[in-house]
Amino acid sequence: MLSFFSGDKKARGRHEELKKGARLKNAKELFYSGKFPVVTTPGLEGRKVRKVLGLVSGRGFDSECAFYGLTASALDIGADAIVGYQENVAFHPDGSRYFSCYGTAVILEREQSAQGTRKAAGVNSIMH
Repeated sequence: MLSFFSGDKKARGRHEELKKGARLKNAKELFYSGKFPVVTTPGLEGRKVRKVLGLVSGRGFDSECAFYGLTASALDIGADAIVGYQENVAFHPDGSRYFSCYGTAVILEREQSAQGTRKAAGVNSIMH
């Protein structure tokens, strides 16, 4: 009976490791495609913050892992972007480095289409 429990724990650990890898890969793809902005400023130019979800952070011995961990954490809680991004590096006497990054996860207001903007401004298209 004991072997069943230890085997189940190993399988669960492997599954969690794969899920974490998929989370980071998804975060990386969204960031590089421009669909998930991360900025150091308190807001995004041309976009309004609809809701502040809270502080998110990422840590690790690799800067990329820390950054995409931060991004994945924000995505997990439904964020559209991270504002106020900052990062720190701690240098240890043994020569290793430990990266920490954090920011505020936010939900942005939806962008209006160009058609909606023209109608809102009262400008008629010459096609109509």
